[in-house]
Amino acid sequence: MSKLLIVESPTKAKTIKKILGKGYTVISSFGHIRDLPKKDMGVDIEHSFEPTYVVPEDKKPKVTALKKAAKDATEIYLATDGDREGEAIAWHIAHVLKQDPKKAKRIVFHEITKSAIEKALEKPDHLKMDLVEAQQARRILDRLVGYELSPFLWKKVRRGLSAGRVQSVATRLIVERERERQAFNIEEYWTIEGLFEKDKQEFPGKLTKIKGKKVQKLQIQTEEEAKKITKALKGVEFTVESVDQKHAKKSPPKPLTTSLLQQEANNKLGFGAKRTMTVAQKLYETGKITYMRTDSMNLADSFLKDTQAYISTTFGADYAKGIQTYTTKSKGAQEAHEAIRPTDVTVTPDDLKTADAGMKKLYKLIWSRTVATQMPPAKLERTGINLNAKDYTFRANGSTIVFDGYMKVYRSTKEKILPECKEGDKVKDKTVEAKQHFTEPPARYSDATLVKVMEEHGIGRPSTYAPTIHTIINRGYVERDDNKKLEPTDIACIVSDLLVEHFPNIVNYEFTANMEQTLDHVAHGKTDWVPALNDFYKPFHKNLEKKTKDISREDVLKDRELGKDPITKLPIVVRVGRFGPYAQLGHWSEEDRKEKINKPKSVSLLDGMHFETCTLEEVLPLFELPREVGKMPDGTVITAQLGPYGPYIKAGKINASIPEELTVFTVNEPEAIKLIKEADKQKKEAAKPIAELGEDPNSKEPLLVKNGRFGPYVTNGKLNASIPKKIDPTTVDRKLALEILEKKRAKKKK
Repeated sequence: MSKLLIVESPTKAKTIKKILGKGYTVISSFGHIRDLPKKDMGVDIEHSFEPTYVVPEDKKPKVTALKKAAKDATEIYLATDGDREGEAIAWHIAHVLKQDPKKAKRIVFHEITKSAIEKALEKPDHLKMDLVEAQQARRILDRLVGYELSPFLWKKVRRGLSAGRVQSVATRLIVERERERQAFNIEEYWTIEGLFEKDKQEFPGKLTKIKGKKVQKLQIQTEEEAKKITKALKGVEFTVESVDQKHAKKSPPKPLTTSLLQQEANNKLGFGAKRTMTVAQKLYETGKITYMRTDSMNLADSFLKDTQAYISTTFGADYAKGIQTYTTKSKGAQEAHEAIRPTDVTVTPDDLKTADAGMKKLYKLIWSRTVATQMPPAKLERTGINLNAKDYTFRANGSTIVFDGYMKVYRSTKEKILPECKEGDKVKDKTVEAKQHFTEPPARYSDATLVKVMEEHGIGRPSTYAPTIHTIINRGYVERDDNKKLEPTDIACIVSDLLVEHFPNIVNYEFTANMEQTLDHVAHGKTDWVPALNDFYKPFHKNLEKKTKDISREDVLKDRELGKDPITKLPIVVRVGRFGPYAQLGHWSEEDRKEKINKPKSVSLLDGMHFETCTLEEVLPLFELPREVGKMPDGTVITAQLGPYGPYIKAGKINASIPEELTVFTVNEPEAIKLIKEADKQKKEAAKPIAELGEDPNSKEPLLVKNGRFGPYVTNGKLNASIPKKIDPTTVDRKLALEILEKKRAKKKK
C-alpha cells in the first residue's frame, strides 16, 4: 500500500516519481477524463445550464486504472496544475473516484522541484469550487455559442464552418487588419544614403537636411529628384559639421508572462504560439521552469536571493546591485503565482541536458531574460555625427556601451559603433546613392503581435492564446503567408462580416473583454456563474432565432461582378464556394440551380487571388483553361488545368500537381513531360505490393501488404486493414497479416 498522487501529464508523473521515490504511486489522467458529449450539446438550458459530463471511450481504460490505483492507496492527492483547467481536471477525477470535493486532498505546486512538492504535501488543501465553476462556465459558454451559431453558419454560408467566442474575435482582428492593408495607398519615395569612412572605419549616414531644412519622409518622390541630388554631391568633400553625445540608460526587461513569452519566442526564435507553449510545457513537466500559464510578474523571494548570489559570483559585484521587483499590471490577472522562470538559476542553458533543440532554445531565452531582470540598467553613450557637403547634411547615429549591465546576458539589438570625430574633420565618402522605397501598409499580424493586441483588448487569457491561433488556422479561417504572418481566407472575411453585422456582441472587443472579467469574478467568488450565463444566453438565443428567419443565404454569399467577358459579353462574377473563391461566367438562376441545369462555366481562383480584391484582368485568363501544353512521346495530349486542390497537368489518366515555381499559364512541354513521368513512376511504385503472402483462406484471393493513401495496409481483395503505426510494414509476415485482418473483421461485426 502506498500514497497515490494523481497528475494530468505522463511526463509530469515521471518527473515527480523520481523526486518522491518509494512510498508514492504517481499516475497521470492524461488530461480531462470527463467532458461534454461530442454529439449533443450536453447542457440543460432550462435547468440552470446543468452540464452532462461523459467519460469518452478512449478515457474509459484510464478511469478504470485510476479507480484500481485509488482502491489500493492509503491516501490520495490530486496534484493537477494550479489554474482553472487543472482545478477542473482534479474535480472530475474526484467525481469518478467518488471523493467529496470538500474533503479531497488537493495539492498545488508551481514548479516541479523536491522542495515545492514536499511543501505542498505538508499542507494539502481542498478543491476550490470557484475555479472549477469559472472553468465550467467558460466551457458551457463556448459550447452554447459553438452549438447554436455553427449550424446557423452551415445554413447561411456553407457546411463544416464553426463559430467560437474567442476565435471569432481573433478572426475579426485579422480580417480588419487585412482590410486596412487593402485600403492602403502605396506611395513611392526616395532616400539618399551614404557609406563614409574615417580612420579606416566605415559607417553609414542618411541625408537629413537640404539648405538647413529637414528632409521629410516623402519629400523626394521621383528618381529624377533623387538623381539630381546624387549628381550634385559627386566629388564634393564631406566635413564633420558637429558631433553630439549624450548618456542614456536602458532598463532591464520585465519578467516573462505567458503573453510575453509567446511574443519573445516568436520574435527571437521564430516559434509560433502553439510550439512555444508545447515546448514550455515540456520544460515545466521536466522540472526546468515554473508553470507557464501566468499573468504574474512576481518572482519568489528565495529565487531572487539565489539569483543575486549567482550574478555576483559569475559576473561580479557591479552586476549584483540588489533585488528588483515588478508589479503585475494585467487587468484580468488570474490565479497566477509567479512569472515564468527557471526553477534553479544555477542551471544555465549550457547545463541543460536534453536532446531537444527547441527546449534548449526556449530555456536559454527564459533563463537569460529572467536573470537580466535582476541586473542593473545598461549605460550607453549615444553619438550623432552631422556631415556637411555644400547645401546637404547627412546624419550618422550610433552608440557605445559604457557599462553593459543586463545586456551581459540578454541583448536585443547590436549597437552601431561610430569612429572618433570632431568638428572640422574630413570624412571620405565611399558611396552616395539614391534608394527607392514604397510606403508599406500595416503589417499582417504575427503570432506575437496578435497575442499582444488580444492581451491589450482583454480578449482571452494565458491558456487561450495559443489554442485560439491554432483553431482559426485549423478551421480554415486563417493561413500563414510566406513570412509566417496570419492572412485571412475569403471565407473568414464573409463570416466575420456576417457576425459583425448580425451578432455584434459575439465579435465585439469590449463585450468579449467584459465576459472575461465576469469569468474572473466567478473564479474569485464574486459572481455566480448561472446568472452570468443567463444574461448572455437569453438575448443571444433570441437574436439567433430572429436572424435565422430573416437572413437568406443570398444575403450573405453575394456575387461580386468584375465586368463583362469580351467574347460572350456575359458578366464575370466571383463567388465563394465549398472549395474556396471561384469566378463564374454569367449568373446561375435560382430555378436552374434547383434543377441543376444550365450551370455556368466556373474556375477556381489561383493562390494569392482573393474574392474581395481580384480584378477582371486577373480572372479572364482563367477561362482559357484547360490549356494545351504539348504532347507526350506517345502522342497523348498534355493539358494544364485548375482543380479544387490547385493547378495540375493531365495526360491521359495521369495527373501531376504543378509546383509553386511554375504556373498553370507558364508550364511548358518539357517541364510537363518530366512531371507526368515522375507522377506515373510514383503511381506504379505505390501500386506494387510491399509483400505477397500467398492466398488468403477466407477470400481465396492473394494476401498482400500494400501502400495506400492513408499508409500501409493488409488486403485480401475483399477486406482492407491498416497496419498499426508501431509495426514496420516490411516485417509483416503471413501470420501477422491474417491476425490484422481478423481484428478488422471482428471489429466490423461488433
